[in-house]
Amino acid sequence: MNNYTELLRQHNLKATPQRLAITDILNMHGHVSIEFLYEQMLNKFNSISLATIYKNINIMLENAFVQEVKIPHSKSVYELTKEVHSHLVCDNCGAVQDITVPIHTILEQTDNTQEFEIKSASVVFTGICKECKN
Repeated sequence: MNNYTELLRQHNLKATPQRLAITDILNMHGHVSIEFLYEQMLNKFNSISLATIYKNINIMLENAFVQEVKIPHSKSVYELTKEVHSHLVCDNCGAVQDITVPIHTILEQTDNTQEFEIKSASVVFTGICKECKN
């Protein structure tokens, strides 16, 4: 079992009961929407507000503990921060999967005539997953 308290502290975050629960849900489900997170949190904290969820997610984002996955034509989902990776998103069922794509290689091959310093990159591939194809 992961030591969520220590993980949060490594990111300069207090290990509050709400943050521990959010971490547990993200670890268990991978990529989750705010709405799904809120529904799950209501099972543990029956008086928690949506504002509290947003507040905690934003603090976790600022401290690089959680990252936002922006999905085209859909709401963002959130996941625990891990090594650099991209995502596959099914247009039919909405499933989100991690995929390793050598982004640094893509950036090296990019024509940077604008002398723009790229600090981060996000790649989301959309299509139809194996389950929906069958």
